[in-house]
Parts: sequence; C-alpha cells; structure tokens
Amino acid sequence: MQKIKVTIVDDHALIREGIKRLLDLEETIEVIALAGDGYEALESFKTQKPDVVLLDINMPNMGGIDCLKEIKASYPEIKTIMLTIHEDAEYLIETINIGAEGYVLKDADVSSLIHAIQNVVKGEVYIHPTLSGILVREYKRKDKNMEDVIGTNLTKREYEVIRLISKGYNNKEIAGELFISEKTVKNHVSNIFKKIKVTDRTQAALYAIKHNITKL
Repeated sequence: MQKIKVTIVDDHALIREGIKRLLDLEETIEVIALAGDGYEALESFKTQKPDVVLLDINMPNMGGIDCLKEIKASYPEIKTIMLTIHEDAEYLIETINIGAEGYVLKDADVSSLIHAIQNVVKGEVYIHPTLSGILVREYKRKDKNMEDVIGTNLTKREYEVIRLISKGYNNKEIAGELFISEKTVKNHVSNIFKKIKVTDRTQAALYAIKHNITKL
C-alpha cells in the first residue's frame, strides 16, 4: 500500500521532531519534509509534494493562516490539517472557511492525529472531537445574533468588519484581527458602505451602534 506523504510545519524544532518520530511508527505514513515556517514549507513543495501538511497557526515570517491561503491557491490537491494549541472558535472557523480539511490540538493523542491524516486523504473533514462542540455553539450563536440585527443583507464577514469599524479599527488592524488581507478588508468596507448607504467610516460606525452590531 502506498504511504501517505506528510510535511510537518512548526517553528519549534522539538515539536517537529517529536511529531515526526510518532508518525514514523505508523506504517501507512511517511514524513517527507520538516519546515519551520510557511515560506520553508512552500519551498519544500518544489522538490517533494506531500499528500498532507500538518500546519501550525502561529509562526514567524509566514504563519499558518497565510500559508494555508497559499496552499489552497497554488496546491489545492494538498490536504491541510491545522495543528494548534488554540481552542478558539474564530481560528477554527477562519481556517475552515479558507479550506483547511482538518483541525487538531497539539495535546491530542497520536491516534487522533493519525486518524485525521487518514480521514482527510479520503476527502473527509476532521475536527478534533473537543472542538466540534465549540464550532457548533459558535455557529448557533452567530446565527442567532445575526437574526436579531435589524436591517441589511450584510454577510457574516461584513458584520465582523463593521463591528471592528465601530471600535475604531483601521483596515490594517481589521486585517490582523480577522486574518485576512488589507485588500479583502477594503473590498468588504466598500460593499458595506453600498449596502447600508453611507459614505464614510463614521457613518458606518453610527449605523453599527444604532443596530447593536457592536455587541455581536
């Protein structure tokens, strides 16, 4: 049986080596490369393309979110599992929306990680069991809050952007908060202005306050 080729991307050498040693014990998996950040990972794909990438979120130079975007844009056939310490719904939803196939906590047992790798190769999505409940609760919470907002056909992402505008965030700060590019933020702001019929950020902020969007 052909082994599943895996690349491990994490800025901590001990974690990279530790995961590699654990996966080397699994006969269905072969670790073909280790990388310390997103740039190293993308460079490694030029010579050895994996079936699955285990990708840390917080890394220097190029972090996991940006690397994930590059992978999905240039190597859509590669499956990506986010490997992180964060039990954070926003991280989880953001990476799933970008296209990550899996999300596993670093303190998970090795059997969960192996199961995740095997599942995503089959075309399935794997969310670590402890995170599934968080994801469901977050979507339910957002859906309920959105129903309570009077007014427009803003998307969920646009609600997030206008909420941050109302707090005084500029485009760069919004991009950092939501893990998206400044260009994407600019497009969202333009769409928001059109939908709520305002011409500047102050008017948008007042609109957000009036319609309780600041509390979402």
